[in-house]
Amino acid sequence: MRKRKILILSITIVAVALILETCILKYVNDKNAQTTSNVLLDRVISVIDKNESSESEFVKSLKDDYIVRAKAISYIVDAKPEVEYDVDELQKIAGLMSVDEIHFIDDTGTIYSGSLPKYFGYSFDSGEQMAFFKQMLNNYDLTLCQDVTPNTAEAKEMMYAITWNESKTHMIQVGITPKRLLKELKQNQISNVVADMPVYKGMEIFVVNTTTKKIEGATNRTKIGNTLTNVNASSKMQRIVLDHKKCKCISRKHGNYLVAVTMEESVNSSSNIVAILIVGIYLTLASCLLVLMLSRVLKEKYEKEKYMYTSNTDELTKCFNRRAYDSDMEKLDLNTKWAYISLDLNGLKKANDTLGHSAGDELICAASNCMKFAFASYGKIYRIGGDEFVVLIQESVSNIDSILQVFDTTIHDWHGKYSDSISISYGVVQSCEQSFDSVQEISKLADERMYKSKSEYYNISDNDLRRSHNE
Repeated sequence: MRKRKILILSITIVAVALILETCILKYVNDKNAQTTSNVLLDRVISVIDKNESSESEFVKSLKDDYIVRAKAISYIVDAKPEVEYDVDELQKIAGLMSVDEIHFIDDTGTIYSGSLPKYFGYSFDSGEQMAFFKQMLNNYDLTLCQDVTPNTAEAKEMMYAITWNESKTHMIQVGITPKRLLKELKQNQISNVVADMPVYKGMEIFVVNTTTKKIEGATNRTKIGNTLTNVNASSKMQRIVLDHKKCKCISRKHGNYLVAVTMEESVNSSSNIVAILIVGIYLTLASCLLVLMLSRVLKEKYEKEKYMYTSNTDELTKCFNRRAYDSDMEKLDLNTKWAYISLDLNGLKKANDTLGHSAGDELICAASNCMKFAFASYGKIYRIGGDEFVVLIQESVSNIDSILQVFDTTIHDWHGKYSDSISISYGVVQSCEQSFDSVQEISKLADERMYKSKSEYYNISDNDLRRSHNE
């Protein structure tokens, strides 16, 4: 009887455990699916917004640049009127100004001269692309730049900018093939961006045009162009049938798009069955195994995190070390906006020689603490040598002057145990201040500016020292 009761109790415990395990797994899977889906939705929407913003800013900057080029060519021709009908000279000017075409247009809107004679005779009435500039005929102060448009003659993707010359006798139009813009627009297409996004097995991302119901972006490229009509915008988990498979779905409307993330239910179902079988078979050993496995996992995770921390962290200052600096420098992109700051302590050798290495260590740690206070919220701080530091600012770069003011104030207010003050020379270079060929060129320029600041510091210090001796 007792064995029977124990057997019944064991079976009951196993049954209850399996039911509880099933409920927990279902809850956890639904919760994880919802959390993961929301993270993916946020990522897709963020990418869409960023792409639209960067595209519009890039196009605007190109238009401003092309109008400037058109005006520059107008000034050149006004200064040398003999080149107005000289095709060879105009082609040379086009090469000099980095434009593909130059056209001279009279006050009727007809091309009468330029670098490409095959376009002579075309006018603002020749087609839709040319008609865009008709408004120039009624406003002599107007300048225009057209979006990327197939031109009237050959349907080439071009951008045209136009302006009146100084005496308002004719218009100068330049045409440019915006290769970089076209490449970037292609890369930023929703179909390409979404297709490159990583997802878990059984998950898919869709970006649907709410007007046409057509799929414009999907992690599975084969589904682009298909219609998706059985998904409505909802922050709650929906259950739908997609390609004859039961799926969980979370979606969100954003502008003209409906962004949806789906997950096949069968993926979780198969893993649930395996988990339930394991729990049923090994229930008596589960707690011991769980503790053992958990302790090993935590130990491995701790050891891994400890190794990663120590291998990338300077022991004295707890800043990132040279290894982390070299790794991060390889990831920098010259097309993005960031700032490189080269820093070096002034008078460290003197402090070591006169006050001892404890005083030198105090200055090094003080320098790193001042940098952390001023820069840590905006980027990373590296100690790459004895008293050499580098700061990479990748947030709020436009506010670099105010950030540096905080740093200067922090240095000025510092007082230590061995030293009353600290001095740090630094040089700052922003990636956008000129055209650089490499990140190493930026670091070299920052070092030059830092050494110039250091030289000025020591010149002032020597003058003060001589003045005090004379007195």
